[in-house]
Amino acid sequence: MRIVLLGATGFVGNHLLPELSAAGHECVALTRYRPGCRELSIIPRVEVRQQKSWDADSLAACFEGADAAVNMVGILNERGRNGDGFRRAHVDLVEAVLEACRAAGVRRFLQVSALNAGKGTSHYLVTKGQAEERIRDAADIDSTIVQPSVIFGKGDSFFNRFCSLLKLAPVLPLACPEARMQPVWVGDLVRMIRLSLEDDGTIGQTLIAVGPEEYSLRELVEFTARTAGLKRRIVGLPDGLARLQGLLMDFVPGKPFSSDNYRSLQIDNTSVENSLWRFGIQPKSIEAIVPGYLGDQDHAHHLDEYRKWVDR
Repeated sequence: MRIVLLGATGFVGNHLLPELSAAGHECVALTRYRPGCRELSIIPRVEVRQQKSWDADSLAACFEGADAAVNMVGILNERGRNGDGFRRAHVDLVEAVLEACRAAGVRRFLQVSALNAGKGTSHYLVTKGQAEERIRDAADIDSTIVQPSVIFGKGDSFFNRFCSLLKLAPVLPLACPEARMQPVWVGDLVRMIRLSLEDDGTIGQTLIAVGPEEYSLRELVEFTARTAGLKRRIVGLPDGLARLQGLLMDFVPGKPFSSDNYRSLQIDNTSVENSLWRFGIQPKSIEAIVPGYLGDQDHAHHLDEYRKWVDR
């Protein structure tokens, strides 16, 4: 199968490309900046193609000859506060991709969305839900939607981000400490994505990917500190202060937390249903995976990661 991927240079894409390649699929990874993708270029059967314009006509040219398209593009924060950035990244792009699929004759499409898409009031979840609506309304496209919880693994922006913050601060004020999450390992997620692309029985379906255990955000941050060998005090903020922290950090470079993040955290990121089992995948726990990539990183590494994150 020849597969065109959008967002393939991100965290999930960096794990999905080797998974697809190992199964014999040909992949075209679209990126706006090719020089930063040297590691992906050496993966067998992977072509990294620079594509600065992502309108429907430009994408249609990239989709020619493809059997499927996968969209993994997503943002957790925008530069402004009115939702326009989220709409462009989540809704407008999906509309362009669907139009490009029609023009190029690509019927198979997989969207990596988010658990709770369409629920709550955050721009992130609302626009993820709007994108899903556009996909379900496209009756001429054989689509599959994947909804993961928080994704973890080597190179993630969850445990690595908190580890960087904990390295810098002996006391960490934590907003929404009781928010519930069910982190899913990226290795399990990309395997399910590959298998669902190969299985026409998933067409028209929404697949949920979560880990084996639920945790509060406080428990996850405390686990991060223990795994990194750090003795830190985690101070859970009451709701009013958590909301205020989000409002203030809307104006901090890199937005380590935002008012939109606060709104997303009002809904538990958990699910009783887990589609991983359908594919014979036994979900890996954070305890089995995270120590392998957090335990051996020094202070300089996390300081560098924090700087990269702030500069985004």
